Amino acid sequence: MAAGKENRSRKRQVFSFFLCLCVSLAVCETIRYSVLEEKKSGSVVANIAKDLKLDVGKLSARRARLVSKNNKQYFQLNTRSGDVIVKEKIDREELCGQSDPCLLQFEIVLENPLQLFRMEVQIDDVNDNSPKFSKNEFVLKIPEQVPINTRFPLERAQDSDIGTNGIQSYAISSNEHLSLDVQSRGDGSKYAELVLEKQLDREEQAQLMLTLTAADGGLPPRTGTAQIRVNVLDNNDNFPQFSQSVYKVQLMENSPRDTLVTKVEASDLDHGANAKITYSFRQVPDRVLKIFKLNQFTGEITVLGTVDFEDTAMYEIEVQATDGGGLSAHCKVLVEIEDENDNAPEVTLTSLTSTIPEDSSPDTVVALFSVRDRDSGDNGRTVCSIQENVPFALKSTLKNYYELVTQKPLDREKVSEYNITITATDRGSPRLTSVRIISVQLSDINDNPPVFNDTSYVMYLKENNPPGLLIGTVHAADLDTEQNAKVTYSALPGNRSDLPLSSYISINSETGNVYALHSLDYEQTRDFQVAVRAADGGSPPLSSEVIVRVVIVDANDNAPFILYPLQNSTTPANDLVPRSAEAGYLVTKVVAVDGDSGQNSWLSYQLLKATEPGLFTVGLQNGEVKTTRPITSLDSVKQKLTVLVRDNGEPPRSTTSTLNVLLVDGFSDAYMQLVDVPQEVDQQDTLTLYLVISLSLISFLFLVSVGTVIAVRLYKTRHCRERCIRSSRNFYCDPNFPTNLENATGTGTLPQSYCYEVCLTTGSGTSEFKFVRPLLPSLPAEPSASRGSVLDSQINSQIKEEKECLREVSDHFTSFALIP
Repeated sequence: MAAGKENRSRKRQVFSFFLCLCVSLAVCETIRYSVLEEKKSGSVVANIAKDLKLDVGKLSARRARLVSKNNKQYFQLNTRSGDVIVKEKIDREELCGQSDPCLLQFEIVLENPLQLFRMEVQIDDVNDNSPKFSKNEFVLKIPEQVPINTRFPLERAQDSDIGTNGIQSYAISSNEHLSLDVQSRGDGSKYAELVLEKQLDREEQAQLMLTLTAADGGLPPRTGTAQIRVNVLDNNDNFPQFSQSVYKVQLMENSPRDTLVTKVEASDLDHGANAKITYSFRQVPDRVLKIFKLNQFTGEITVLGTVDFEDTAMYEIEVQATDGGGLSAHCKVLVEIEDENDNAPEVTLTSLTSTIPEDSSPDTVVALFSVRDRDSGDNGRTVCSIQENVPFALKSTLKNYYELVTQKPLDREKVSEYNITITATDRGSPRLTSVRIISVQLSDINDNPPVFNDTSYVMYLKENNPPGLLIGTVHAADLDTEQNAKVTYSALPGNRSDLPLSSYISINSETGNVYALHSLDYEQTRDFQVAVRAADGGSPPLSSEVIVRVVIVDANDNAPFILYPLQNSTTPANDLVPRSAEAGYLVTKVVAVDGDSGQNSWLSYQLLKATEPGLFTVGLQNGEVKTTRPITSLDSVKQKLTVLVRDNGEPPRSTTSTLNVLLVDGFSDAYMQLVDVPQEVDQQDTLTLYLVISLSLISFLFLVSVGTVIAVRLYKTRHCRERCIRSSRNFYCDPNFPTNLENATGTGTLPQSYCYEVCLTTGSGTSEFKFVRPLLPSLPAEPSASRGSVLDSQINSQIKEEKECLREVSDHFTSFALIP
């Protein structure tokens, strides 16, 4: 029981394996149809869409096609209806001869996914051929006195049809001497023999004329006839005898002409002419007569034509030996053809996908083909292979069928096309080989992003450029092809100084040319960066980015600017030079800057014009104005210098600065008021205006200061008196104390209102009040004790208050800066 279960389990496993194999290949069994020969072109054989349970609309979508196994295409597929129709009229006898069944094989191939269905069409015979004899009349020689029941074989009629349409019966015309006996061979064919029913007597009847009729089994039946002339011969006692009834020989195919196949021998016991034997073929088809030749005298059978194992592997030949008296004997010669390895394997391509995408997964079916060798045995066994170092492999599916599949990842950018050599070799000796080359192209997949020529770009643009100027070009290459390699350029969004980068430059999307949209100023923008993207036209698109740095190149578009002395000041700058100055005395320094950079900002100074050309010089690089010689009394007090400041650009730009230099005897001299100085008319008027304004301002401030001091003094005096009255109860106050010491003493030494000297200095350029110590009154040396102490305290208190008031006034006036 356990063994039985194990066997059933193994059977189920084997069945499951083959079932899976069939399902995976969609080729499990052969579908067979039948059609009568001689059908008209366009006749429908079958509808494969129904038989295979396929949607008719998918036949075209899946590129359904019919692949014939024959050299000639007898059928075609109508993909619109799914019908297999007859393409060309079929003659079964021409196609298959006597072979039965007569089969035409073809395959239906579907793609996406790849499926293959085997089909066979059996060509059914129709009775379109009548029986035929090789001759219209046969001569049969029969000696008299031949025993009854002696048999005489007759030549068979030939009918190209098979089966019931072939020869089914023979008949002979009525006579009293001979009857007809119809026999069947092992292959089912019929043959007839004459049987002697009544002895012949030459003296009574020397010749008999019989009609032999052969009929097939068709509806309606067809017949063929031949005449048999029986010549009655004089008595011949002995028949020829073959040494063996059946000769079996082996013959190598492709044997050369005149090769001896075998030799038949017959002997006759008679003597003389009756013992002379001749040999002939009997009832041999025409195709045998084209291949073999029989020597009628020696009985040697030799090769006449081409012996091909693939056409016929066995020949059955009947040989007849006839003696001189007309008696004959028969034997069979069986010639077995030995196969020679004379056919190279044939590679038949069933399906080919000539173009596959480069991202095809492993085991993608590229081609389906079969290998056939018409030889037999080891000569017909084949081995199939392809060359090495290709990403493809062969897989054996059904018998003699192979799939060419992908084995490794593909990359079109490395190899865009493969020429795959399929080599089929048999196992014969010597081995024969056939080669079939299949070309497989790889279609592009967008698997490569564009790659820029450089990792970054630096482009230089000269400032003040015209709008739309070409700055440079970025270029990216894509290894893909066609639309996948079409690169489009664009600038990524970004800002600089609150302005979008798109306002600075524009990029041609097709060529990668970079253009400046407007004129740029180096002094405002030195450089900027923009990210450029290159995207291909694939789906989805791939892209890469690169940084483009645009450097603005400085142009000499800015003239030098004078920082000192200011040229737009309403009050001209005057530099004072003492007349005692020696050569090399630094008068002033011209300070200038240039908005450009590089050599465009290198400045040089030059004395362009001077009142006294030889008195001053200007440093070429530093702009320092110095005296070149001592100043003499003959030199004009006012010197006007024009200094040229030039940059080093191309072309150079320049500007001028005017300096006013005053030659004075000393910085504290009152002549700095610039009065009585002979000058040009325009300079004198300007200086006079400045002096008048300065003096007026000084006078106004002086008057305001004096008025302020008087007001403060009056306020202090009234305040003191009020305090004195309020504090009279605390100390003695002499009512006789004079209010005016000058009146009391009569000497007029100091009035009650103190006098101060105000001096204005001119040395430092600012004025301040200088207070001199007040002159105190000279009091009597001998006052009374009580009055003296009281008076002293009052005077000291008043003096203290006076000092405090003067200090406040001094602090107030020192805050003013007086301009001379």
